[in-house]
Amino acid sequence: MELLRLGELGEEIPAVRHNGITRDLRSLTADIDGAFLASDGVTRVRESIETLPVLEGADELRVGAPIARPSAVLCIGMNYAAHAAESGSAPPEVPVLFFKHPNTVVGPNDDVALPPGSAKLDWEVELGVVISKRASYLTSPEQAWDHIAGFVTSQDLSERTWQLEESGGQWSKGKCGPSFNPLGPSLVPVSELADPNALRLWSTVNGEPRQDSTTADLIFDVATIVWHLSQYLTLEPGDLVNTGTPEGVALSGRFPYLAVGDVVEIGIEGLGQQKQRII
Repeated sequence: MELLRLGELGEEIPAVRHNGITRDLRSLTADIDGAFLASDGVTRVRESIETLPVLEGADELRVGAPIARPSAVLCIGMNYAAHAAESGSAPPEVPVLFFKHPNTVVGPNDDVALPPGSAKLDWEVELGVVISKRASYLTSPEQAWDHIAGFVTSQDLSERTWQLEESGGQWSKGKCGPSFNPLGPSLVPVSELADPNALRLWSTVNGEPRQDSTTADLIFDVATIVWHLSQYLTLEPGDLVNTGTPEGVALSGRFPYLAVGDVVEIGIEGLGQQKQRII
């Protein structure tokens, strides 16, 4: 079972795909958002899935981000040792946190506009975690699982000049350009994945391989990240947590940065893949 939002931007229809059939969720909810997740929406969908109407023409609809605009997009930096090394940094001893503006979240196959003045646009495939229930001062990483709705394929596009040279010491200037967080295609509930800490994730540019790793190489795993963040802030239902990217980005110096006309593809085992054209 996977949750989707299908249709034009701002008019997405909440849907569920199960056993190859896409069904309309509008009888259960107006959208896949924090309120839906907090009201145990995933369980309600699972219990009624066979009685939901088929969404006719679903395969012809644009795929939107699988969650409506979150109240926060929280990101963990340098969470793969090899990526920290290619960035010129030692592996962090505690999770490194930065933020993306919520309006960076777009559909998985939407075009990405190269911002004016950008010369160092970089790709980053990441495992995204979607919060289901308010999380504050959790007592252990194990408790975090009660606050996670599921997982998504997430793209943390980054403008490296803005991030590193014009940042003033913070990273978010380089992370918040319009469409800098393609998300989806679907939200896969926790129960549908055997082990989110052992998923292959990869990226290509114009068909050429870039990143190829596994979430088993995360320095801080999913539960640890959510528990750790809850000690400093309150996570809300529908919030998105990006867990970091593996080695193989342009920042390494091994590959050119993105330019108009380039096509970026990313994917995560069990969560689906994305394709963006740089315009």
